[in-house]
Amino acid sequence: MRYVGIQTQIRRNNTLSMLLLLGFPTILLVMVWVFLFVIHSIEGSYYDAYGNVSYGVSLDQVTHEFLLTLPWVVGGVGIWFAIAYFSNASMIRHATGARPISRRDNPRIYNIVENLTMACGMSMPQINVIDDPQLNAFASGIDEKSYTVTVTTGLMNRLNDDELAGVVGHELTHIRNRDTRLLITSIVFVGIISTVTSLIARILWNTFIYGGGGRRRSSNNGKNSGASIIVVLLIGLVCAAIAYFFTLLTRFAISRKREYMADAGGAELCGDPLALASALRKISANPGLGNVDREDIAQMYIIRPKSMANSLMERINALFSTHPSTERRIQLLEQF
Repeated sequence: MRYVGIQTQIRRNNTLSMLLLLGFPTILLVMVWVFLFVIHSIEGSYYDAYGNVSYGVSLDQVTHEFLLTLPWVVGGVGIWFAIAYFSNASMIRHATGARPISRRDNPRIYNIVENLTMACGMSMPQINVIDDPQLNAFASGIDEKSYTVTVTTGLMNRLNDDELAGVVGHELTHIRNRDTRLLITSIVFVGIISTVTSLIARILWNTFIYGGGGRRRSSNNGKNSGASIIVVLLIGLVCAAIAYFFTLLTRFAISRKREYMADAGGAELCGDPLALASALRKISANPGLGNVDREDIAQMYIIRPKSMANSLMERINALFSTHPSTERRIQLLEQF
C-alpha cells in the first residue's frame, strides 16, 4: 500500500476541516430557509406592499424572516459548537470513564508511547486508561494541549509489547495527520443536528399524547391551534431529518482511507506491520467499551464494535461509518 506523505495528509485534513466548518452550518441554514418556505406555502397567501392579499408564496417575505432568524441560529449553533469543541477532552473522559496516567502509574504503556513520539519527533500526548476488559484504543484532541491516546486495560493485558506499539503507532498517526481534529468537528456538528431532530420529535410526540399542553380543548379554535402546532412540528421534523441525513453524508468526506493511512503510519512507526495486523485480529474478537454505547465515541475506536448496530438509528449510522473492513486492513498490513 502506498503511504501518502504526512504533510500531504495534514493539508488534506485541514482543508476538509474548513469545508466541514462551512458545510454543516450551510446545511442547517438551508433547512431553516426551506422550513420557512414550506410554512408560507401552506398558508397560501400573503399581504403585498400595498396591503392587498396575494396568493402564493412571497420569496421576499420568506427571505426577510430568514434574515431575522439568521443571527439567532448562527449565534446559538456557534456557542453550542464552541462549548462542545473546546471541552471535547473532558466530555470524552467523562463519557468513557478514562483516567490519566503517568510513568509511575504504568511504566509499560508510558514508555511505549514516549519511545514512539521520540522516534517521530512529536510532542508527548496525554495517556488515558479505561478499566475495561474489552480491547480498544482511540486518539482524541484538537491541539497539543488536548491530544490524548486512550487504551483499555483489556488491550494492555492481551497484547504483547510489539502489538501494543503497533496500536499506539496507529493512534499517534491519527494525531500527526490531524485526523482527530477533523473527526471531532464532524462529531460536534452531527451531534447538534441530531439533538435538534430528537428534540422536535419528542415535542411532537408529547403534542400527540397530551394535546400540546395536557389540557383538552373543546372549541374549534383550540382544535385548529393544536392541529397547526402539529403541522409546524411535522414540517420542522422533516427538515431536521433531512439536515441530519445530509450531515451523515458529509462523513464520506472523512475518507475510510484515514484508517488505512493510520495503519500504514503505525506500522512504519513501530517497524512491524505484522505486529499491528496481529493486534487488529485480537481486538476484532472483543472490541468496544462495556459501559459506552455512543456512536460518536465509537467513531474514534481503532475498531468499531458491530454489536452497537442494534437500533435503527445505529444501523443508519453504521452505513456512514468511517471504519473500513478489519479483514481488509489486516490483509493490507500483511502485504506491507
